[in-house]
Amino acid sequence: MLINAVYCHIQVQLNPVSFLCRDGWQNSVEIQTCVQQIVLFTRGDWGNRDSVSVEFTDEENIPISMSKLTPFSKCLSWETTEDGVWSKGATLTVKVNQSTSELLDQVLTFSQMECTPECNPTISGLKECLGKRKRSQGEDVVDEGKGKENICPNGSEKATPHRRIKNNPRGGQTRLFSQKEEQTAVATSQSHKAKGKQSKTPSQTAPLDKPSGRWGQTLCPIDPQTAISIGGQGARMQFCKDPIWKLCTEDLSWVPAETLAEGPTPEARIGHTATYDPESKRIFVFGGSKHKKWFNDVHILDTQSWRWTLVEAQGKVPPLAYHSCSMFRGELFVFGGVFPRPHPEPDGCSDSIYIFNPEMAIWYQPIVNGGKPAPRSGHSSCVMQGRIYVFGGWDTPVCFNDMFMLDLGLMEFSAVKTSGVAPSPRSWHGCAVVSDSRFLIHGGYNGTSALSDAFIFNTDTSCWSSLTLPPLSSIPRAGHSIITMPFRCKKESMDEEEEEELSDPASQMLLVFGGGDNEGSFFSDLIAMPVNELNQE
Repeated sequence: MLINAVYCHIQVQLNPVSFLCRDGWQNSVEIQTCVQQIVLFTRGDWGNRDSVSVEFTDEENIPISMSKLTPFSKCLSWETTEDGVWSKGATLTVKVNQSTSELLDQVLTFSQMECTPECNPTISGLKECLGKRKRSQGEDVVDEGKGKENICPNGSEKATPHRRIKNNPRGGQTRLFSQKEEQTAVATSQSHKAKGKQSKTPSQTAPLDKPSGRWGQTLCPIDPQTAISIGGQGARMQFCKDPIWKLCTEDLSWVPAETLAEGPTPEARIGHTATYDPESKRIFVFGGSKHKKWFNDVHILDTQSWRWTLVEAQGKVPPLAYHSCSMFRGELFVFGGVFPRPHPEPDGCSDSIYIFNPEMAIWYQPIVNGGKPAPRSGHSSCVMQGRIYVFGGWDTPVCFNDMFMLDLGLMEFSAVKTSGVAPSPRSWHGCAVVSDSRFLIHGGYNGTSALSDAFIFNTDTSCWSSLTLPPLSSIPRAGHSIITMPFRCKKESMDEEEEEELSDPASQMLLVFGGGDNEGSFFSDLIAMPVNELNQE
């Protein structure tokens, strides 16, 4: 037998009931508007079968979530209190994926109960600054990992119950990441009004051939032809329903990747980091936040077996978001970020370094000498020549453009004295290594608006140089991803051996994905340009 039972439980007050039978490999059920929680789970021996496809769509048959049940990931759940995704009803469709011709002895069970939510208020648009932020009076103390999300500045949000945060406007600011829908692609969502009233917002279908518009995601190269995008947030402050994508750089095509890997997939989030270790060929996803949740978990994606693993780590590391993470000699070096603190203290920014050792599955704090950078979040870091360079960041109300260097041999911090015209203060900028001694800084947010300028820092001379970087120089962008990948020029008439001979290992292309602008748009485009064609001024 593949599965003794597959259950769909809607509202905890009722027991699951039969949903699929022996003569049906696929079935659907309508989800009523009053339902606030759905749990789909399995039990029993899977045998030779590999997965059960699950599609969750809204009332207009637009995908809300597409997932799989597997022998390693046997449970899925949805909550309106977290996502607000079926204000006018939805449909859940389950289909068994057969790997052999054997009959399936499967039962999918289902239950539901009408329930009128006690409250479903809408909080007006928030103007919050990145970094420390005040909580409202009377707000409950939160447990570790259950704090408040540090949302994007000047953004408007349809918040969920109990998220009561004071507005923190900054005079004269333009609206960054507002409620204007991303023009190229956004995921569908519905917002709720107070006193049980519902308001309908326009729905658009996220393209199936590329990710929806988003900011705050990670883009992580894993080999010369492949990069993985994880997480992000889109229009109306909704977390992306298509959080994991695979980018094939040979033709710049996207493949949905959420169901490609087995094991427990990381929960949707923003402000996390994804770091690739070329030695073990694994991606390490750490931290981030989502609504009322803060994360300090470590998820590992083995890119050889395509299996997710949730690490049960020893040692203590606080829940962090908008931190930086660098890989050096098989260990993760985490610096800075925002962490939650109990009421009435505002959320704080960190100036600490935490190191995660994957081999021992343990967190520890090293002894660090020298003058550390001020606490910050939204900064960038990169490893070059045995050193970690930290630039920029934010700790409300201060935005930084200073540079610090951590010598990984001496474990000593020092401020870098730079020459040339340095970038203006900023956070949430893009950063990418473009050579053995140079890295690129582009865009970001300065506390007032998104930026579009670009700079190169030379670690040999400690000198800044400004760049002309079309087409990015004309489009302000913050919360985006920038990476470099090997560039392969292939002609149609070439065979594989000729292509390998003519490939230049030194040639690289710069890839830019996602981000938001000053008009409230979220980008889903992918921009590629040769690194050696960057025009230095």
